[in-house]
Amino acid sequence: MRKSIAVVALCMASATAWGQSQTLSGRVLDAAGRPVIGATVVEKGTNNGTATDNAGRFTLSSRTSSPRLLISSIGFAPQEVTAGSGEISVSLAEATTSLGTVQVVGSRSQNRSVTDSPSPVDIIDLREVTTKTGQLDVNQLLQFVAPSFNSNRQTGSDGADHVDPASLRGLGPDQTLVLVNGKRQHQSALVNLFGSRGRGNTGTDLNVIPAASIERIEILRDGAAAQYGSDAIAGVINIVLKSSVDELTASVNYGAYEAKYRRDDQKFDGGNFNANVNYGLGLGERGSFINATLDFNQRQHTQRADVPSPDGLARREYGDPKVSNVSAYLNSKFAVSDQTYVYAFGGANKRQGDAYAWTRFADDDRNVPAIYPNGFDPIITSDIWDASAVLGLRTKLGEWDLDLSNNFGSNRFEYGVRNSLNASLGASSPTSFRAGGFQLQQQVQSVGLTRNYKTVLQGLNLAAGAEWRHEWYTLFAGEEKSYRNYNADFTGGSQGFPGFQPSDEIKAQRDNLGLYVDAELSVTAQWLVAAALRYEHYTDFGSTLTYKASTRYNLTEFLTLRGTYSTGFRAPSLAQINFNSTFTNFIGGDPVEVLLARNNSAVTQKLGIPSLRQETSNSANIGLTSRIGSSLSLTLDGYYIKVKDRVVLTSQFSARDGDDNLDPVIGADLEALGVGQAQFFANAADTRSLGLDVVLNHTATLGTGRLSSTLAANFNRLRIERVQTSGRLAGREEEFFGAREQAFVKASAPPSKINLTFDYKVSKWGALLRFVRFDKVQLIDWDGAPMNYKARITTDLTVSYSLNDHLQLAVGSTNLGNVYPTLFNPQLTETGGAWDPVQMGANGRFYFAKLQARF
Repeated sequence: MRKSIAVVALCMASATAWGQSQTLSGRVLDAAGRPVIGATVVEKGTNNGTATDNAGRFTLSSRTSSPRLLISSIGFAPQEVTAGSGEISVSLAEATTSLGTVQVVGSRSQNRSVTDSPSPVDIIDLREVTTKTGQLDVNQLLQFVAPSFNSNRQTGSDGADHVDPASLRGLGPDQTLVLVNGKRQHQSALVNLFGSRGRGNTGTDLNVIPAASIERIEILRDGAAAQYGSDAIAGVINIVLKSSVDELTASVNYGAYEAKYRRDDQKFDGGNFNANVNYGLGLGERGSFINATLDFNQRQHTQRADVPSPDGLARREYGDPKVSNVSAYLNSKFAVSDQTYVYAFGGANKRQGDAYAWTRFADDDRNVPAIYPNGFDPIITSDIWDASAVLGLRTKLGEWDLDLSNNFGSNRFEYGVRNSLNASLGASSPTSFRAGGFQLQQQVQSVGLTRNYKTVLQGLNLAAGAEWRHEWYTLFAGEEKSYRNYNADFTGGSQGFPGFQPSDEIKAQRDNLGLYVDAELSVTAQWLVAAALRYEHYTDFGSTLTYKASTRYNLTEFLTLRGTYSTGFRAPSLAQINFNSTFTNFIGGDPVEVLLARNNSAVTQKLGIPSLRQETSNSANIGLTSRIGSSLSLTLDGYYIKVKDRVVLTSQFSARDGDDNLDPVIGADLEALGVGQAQFFANAADTRSLGLDVVLNHTATLGTGRLSSTLAANFNRLRIERVQTSGRLAGREEEFFGAREQAFVKASAPPSKINLTFDYKVSKWGALLRFVRFDKVQLIDWDGAPMNYKARITTDLTVSYSLNDHLQLAVGSTNLGNVYPTLFNPQLTETGGAWDPVQMGANGRFYFAKLQARF
């Protein structure tokens, strides 16, 4: 086998050497004749590329007689040229949206470039990111690239172990709207109940979309509910799928963690393997294409239960879940005429996971020694299907651009439990169970009209449209033995995750109609003003009206001021309204049966908990952008976000206190239901966030290579201004949404995250060095004492080498310093490990290698 690999490598190297090399040189300028610094110049179908220097110049060696060069830079329209004899001169036009392109998030104007948006927008080139870093999925890629984005892998958190929650600017996962090619992506059916992030929230599972299918990710760091609808309180993430043609890319990646804490002699664990392929096929001369991606990823368990602790173990198994993920995605466009085309995109994702649940030790009364004489560690399994499909038509309607589309999405999550038992069945209990689950589906029909009036002052863009959305939510029961109690002297249901019961089952649906209008007026060449207005009506809670106003002013050629003010809203998800379950929680290591009652249940109505209503927000952003000299750029954006009536998961109310006294309000009701505690979804909190985003970029020539340096930071402070109770629980604010639950909300993001990156490219070599500082985070343990997680700095290092024009090898390490979060007593943390999932993750140093091919 090794000889065969060596022969193949030698043949490829020899074939490359036989080609006659030529040196190409040229210059890349913008429309005004200024040099474009750091523009990417790539020979099509190869990994052979370079970047322009401070004068916009480049040199590139090629072994092709008439190579095609792709020139691109953020903020400019890409251009493809054929290199001939002599110097190549390229003039890049500013990137604008048009009938044939996907518009940049934050503006519906067809003449608006990303560089002059009145709102802050980050553009992340996935090709650049994925070739130089060790992260493989979208959430982890963004976690270490975008400071305002936060996502941690959870462990010991039931469903959240399988679907990573993510957020912008420290708000909830469900307060960020996700678009794909500008169309609303459906949310996950999961509502997060445990873990240190996203408790009580639903969110969008970004990891169902393979990174290999993505051209770029646009992050609008600004409230945008008036532009795009519900969920856009914190901002919008727009995922733009690849549209490249006549190019095959493939990648094989593998990495593993250094196993610092293990009871055995295993040196590495958590092996992560990924393989993907992408190909685009051009159809005719009108820009029609089909671009397809296949992706496979498999991640193994990590084991971090063996951390030295004077208080002993809470669990014997603790670490990342095992996950297998298969995805297929498609992006396409078919021209009907010069002014009309049909587009279709979407994909399917199949995920299976195994996650550790809490240990049942040998002497636990929930164990059956005849089955597990040494106790057991239940495994919660997931079977997740996710699919989406968008079909649309874009054409001209007189002077207007018309966009008609239909969008369908579905997410289905099925639980299983193995290595478990139902103690009430004794020695006859099965050891694996089907535990039920839930499904969320979304159907969206939309129509949008856009027109630009070039003769109104310096240009007026008008847009209007309507969107009708229908959503379904289903919760279905598990098999009988997963939830039933067959002997009142023992605990019933599957240990690790009791199955959903027939009484939990529900089918719910709702409709939503949205109408919007927005306008952008260039008063002068320097001054832009914009406004948007949106009306939404939901059949389950009523109507809302939101607006947004923004402006941008170019003080000089190198300095621009911008600002926005907006109102926003988020409709409570169908899962938050309808979820109902009885589960086992571990409090200080002791199991307690907890009822999570749906919003309109008999229990919540008896306690006077009102129906959920929409969250509302007011947000403002003021910032500046500046290009200092020819190679240095700076953006500063300060923001304020106030959210009223946030939907949260309340604290858990106990039937009896520590002295075994019955709670006078809720105790009798809970004991009649056979549970020790209960919690609910409620509009319980008002929050206020103040923050600052800073991005500083510098490009310089260093020797014969190019060094790109980036300093990016987010500073964020979230305060809970008010906790409100109602009904029979009025006046019990500390119990209703106490300090411990408040700490989880405030820890959704560290107070600051600072990213310093150095990216150097010379000849066939490349190197990336990145430092990320995660600020301190405070949680509260089960005894009510603070857990202060200290600030941490992680270091990532990647070295890459182009083996030939088509193959590139990259090796490196993330968290090179093997840094872990602060250690605590596992008996008192949320998840039963020596730390909760905070900041940068808890698996230590990761080594990886990537082999990438481009033809």
